[in-house]
Amino acid sequence: MTTAEFRRNSDNFCYRHPDRQSFVLCQRCLRTVCPECQTQAAVGVICPECLRDQQKAQTPAQAKAERRWGRSRTRVVTASDSRPLVTYGIILVTAIAYLTQLIPGSPVQQWLAFYAPLLYPELSGVFQPWRLLTVLLVHSSFWHVGLNMLALWMIGRSLEPLLGRGRFLALYLISGLGGSVAVALLGFSVPVVGASGAIFGLFGALLVIGRHIGANVTGIAILIAINFAFPFVQGLMAGSMAAVQISWQAHLGGLIAGAAAGFIFARTRSVRRRRLQVVLLVALTIVLLLLLLIPVALYA
Repeated sequence: MTTAEFRRNSDNFCYRHPDRQSFVLCQRCLRTVCPECQTQAAVGVICPECLRDQQKAQTPAQAKAERRWGRSRTRVVTASDSRPLVTYGIILVTAIAYLTQLIPGSPVQQWLAFYAPLLYPELSGVFQPWRLLTVLLVHSSFWHVGLNMLALWMIGRSLEPLLGRGRFLALYLISGLGGSVAVALLGFSVPVVGASGAIFGLFGALLVIGRHIGANVTGIAILIAINFAFPFVQGLMAGSMAAVQISWQAHLGGLIAGAAAGFIFARTRSVRRRRLQVVLLVALTIVLLLLLLIPVALYA
């Protein structure tokens, strides 16, 4: 899955473990570090060498104060912390939400599913903005939630350690928001459930980041094309897109939003650009929310 150019670029791999790919830099020396080599600092992470230098520079008074109060300025991240905990957490919460849907008479899907008119009081009489993201928690069937969570696990166990937990969670939520916004723009009256928009966003980010660091992304591109084309092939076979129970709009919106977030991550990788990265992610979120003004002009 990697090209010769990608393998030759040492910046794509942990400087202490050259066989481990990573996207996280030490905030002090700017070298790439894998999850096992990361030490959580007040801002970002630092590598083992920078941690030792920091401890050597510590004054006796500082060391005494830390022993007295029982805490340290940095927390060593152990090997167990390399697990994709955010991925596991999303899967757990989504599974619990699906189980609550199975309770007879459960209103969970009715409360959390996305239906665009419910964002506009002038059209529906109510304002329920939480549905933009809670749609990621509810699914229509066991196979629906199972396949989505399987895809999340397959991507998350590679992408989360590459980006870091905070970036990965932000990517997932922004992608889900992009999917909901696309449904509001392209399928206004269609109720939607599922995390497919967020999953496509992860694919989009993986494609952009992989391309940026020189990886061979052909397989990812083919997988995205097949999954995106499937609803249209199904519609052609059924003779009508109305018979297709797959929201291609959410797939498209999530893919675009995730690719945009991935581009931001790829272009603001260094610690010096951390603030710019946050600003751009916030700006992307604001743009997505502003797009929700378009249906007001069309349907009000």
